[in-house]
Amino acid sequence: MDRRAFDRVLERAIERIPPEFRRAMDNLEILVEDWPNPDLMEEVLGDRHAQAYGLFVGVPLPDRGAFDWGMLPTVIYIFRQPLLRDFPNRRDLIREVEITLAHEVGHFMGFDEETLAAYGYE
Repeated sequence: MDRRAFDRVLERAIERIPPEFRRAMDNLEILVEDWPNPDLMEEVLGDRHAQAYGLFVGVPLPDRGAFDWGMLPTVIYIFRQPLLRDFPNRRDLIREVEITLAHEVGHFMGFDEETLAAYGYE
């Protein structure tokens, strides 16, 4: 799947996010990268070789204070090549992009891994 087709899949996944969550995503940037940056993975996860489909970087909404609103946007990275590699079937890929995006948006909203797993967004 080329980049443009992948971007369309991601756009549809964004549209499926409930409106009340999308409204809270004003200062959130969603970026597609081909592969995880090892330095970023080391900084955020403590493992430069971590395999991931997505990554949330920033301050979750519940943890923000009055002075955090002027900071740089919070970012969700979606890693295209690991998704394409592990989900060659288009239908499976679309579903995993939705799950990955929902998982990372959940972190933005302040949900921990246990809560996300309970809702099937592991």
